[in-house]
Amino acid sequence: MPSATAPIAVFDSGVGGLTVVSALRRALPSENIVYLGDTARVPYGGKTRVTIERYSEEIVRMLVDDGAKMVVVACNTASALALGRLRQVFPVPIEGVIAPGVEAALAATRTGHVVVMGTKATIGSRAYDEALRAARPDIRVTGIACPLLVPLIEEGMLEDEVTDAVLRRYLAGLRASDADTLVLGCTHYPLLAPAIARAAGPGITLVDSAANCARVVGGHLEDSGLRNGGPSGGLHVCFTDPPDRFLGVAGGVLGLETGSVEVKKVPPLGQ
Repeated sequence: MPSATAPIAVFDSGVGGLTVVSALRRALPSENIVYLGDTARVPYGGKTRVTIERYSEEIVRMLVDDGAKMVVVACNTASALALGRLRQVFPVPIEGVIAPGVEAALAATRTGHVVVMGTKATIGSRAYDEALRAARPDIRVTGIACPLLVPLIEEGMLEDEVTDAVLRRYLAGLRASDADTLVLGCTHYPLLAPAIARAAGPGITLVDSAANCARVVGGHLEDSGLRNGGPSGGLHVCFTDPPDRFLGVAGGVLGLETGSVEVKKVPPLGQ
């Protein structure tokens, strides 16, 4: 059994999962956190279930071998398509971001009409639809696949007329509907929250699962006796490909001191 001082490991396909790291740092300041962004293979959203499961299993195996006491899958695509497999394979607690996002959406909606924006893989999996309807059968769910957003975010185009135009195109039908809740179904998307809010229009509540995910992680650690009660924890950031200038942009938006960054190679399965 790992010790309470062992790190929580967080992974995503790129820099977007730092939104979850930011929420974890606020909610659990004593915890040590290791973040791995799979920048060599980003984006995950257009890849098959088999590929996403393989990528995710390779990453989690490395993180667990390095001593992680818990793993947070800070990627909606991997949470939708690989979480079940990961929980079967690995002995440590593994938490995704979909269930916390669903809980927050159900608490926010008043009309009972929830819109989910995400990658093609996340929307195609219907993971949000099924989880929302399992909790509330009368809920109405509209999914919007937004494949251009992650590349725009990774290029640092957070306040750009091209990004605004893409968002207006994707969310054009939202203003004419009775939907009142918009789930940011990709951990990159909170970095675009101001632009998304403009495109969505007034009266729409944006739901980011990061804060709820941090609360769930804290509960897991308490229940398993793994909560770190020590001084302020550290953050170690790793990527599978050297990060570009956008790491600094994302860190600034989120108020994260990422420090020096390590580039790590993920061993293929079977090695």
